[in-house]
Amino acid sequence: MIKRPAEMKTDVRDQMRGGSGTTEILNIIPNDELNHARLFSKITLPVGSSIGEHTHLKETEYYYILDGTGIVEEADGEKPVCRGDVVITGDGESHGIRNSGDIPLVFMAVIILDD
Repeated sequence: MIKRPAEMKTDVRDQMRGGSGTTEILNIIPNDELNHARLFSKITLPVGSSIGEHTHLKETEYYYILDGTGIVEEADGEKPVCRGDVVITGDGESHGIRNSGDIPLVFMAVIILDD
């Protein structure tokens, strides 16, 4: 099976998870077509936008930073991220992310179910 860009749907959410600004989500594979996962998307945070802190239960989320710079909030503080970095948030852990740069922050987001 091959998914073409024309088949991929983009959603725009305001103040995602209590964050600021807008979040653009390119759903590469729709959630109802995923096996053992619940998200496979490319996310774009415009300058000044963020995704608020949230907790993952019985799942692990991976962010692979494609472009831009940001700040990730984790239990042990804030950490800068940039192109090539991977953020891993496991079961019971919380995180948030904000664009701290002057260009859009773009990353792949994948949530794998732990069960």
